[in-house]
Amino acid sequence: MKMLPSKLQTIAFTCLIVLLFVSASEAIWCYRCNSATPGCGDKFNWRGIGYLGDPCPEDDDICVKVVERKGTLETITRDCLSSLQGFRTDIPADKYEGCRPAAKDHNLAHYVNTSIKELDVKRDHFDSTKFCFCFLDHRCNGASTVALRGSFIVMAAIVPTGIAYLLRQLL
Repeated sequence: MKMLPSKLQTIAFTCLIVLLFVSASEAIWCYRCNSATPGCGDKFNWRGIGYLGDPCPEDDDICVKVVERKGTLETITRDCLSSLQGFRTDIPADKYEGCRPAAKDHNLAHYVNTSIKELDVKRDHFDSTKFCFCFLDHRCNGASTVALRGSFIVMAAIVPTGIAYLLRQLL
């Protein structure tokens, strides 16, 4: 009977170690391409772009799909929100799941006086811009799979062996 609490302590310690590895988070994976890339247009085909996405730079990142239309021309960009925030001033404040129109920045190019419309300093080239956000699944604009952390995979291989050994010792 004296050995039983010791074995239970060992099992509890092993479970604690596993929980330490599971609690670490990994950034969401998003596709990062634009409609000039084969397979990245409106009809998305991950085989066409040739890879399964990239991890986003920040742990609390969001996948974004930007749809910009000018007449019949449509440009689609898929990326991580943190990558777009550096140069896009029209990202909507509401970034929950779903699609919404771009925000209008009335102060953009307010003090610029240029007649060269190709510079597009006011960012009004496109007739409509729509942002679609998703953060509940990896690669949420394609089939999703759960990406496991490397250390968790190693622990998943080691822990069952240790538990089986401890159970053999108990019985």
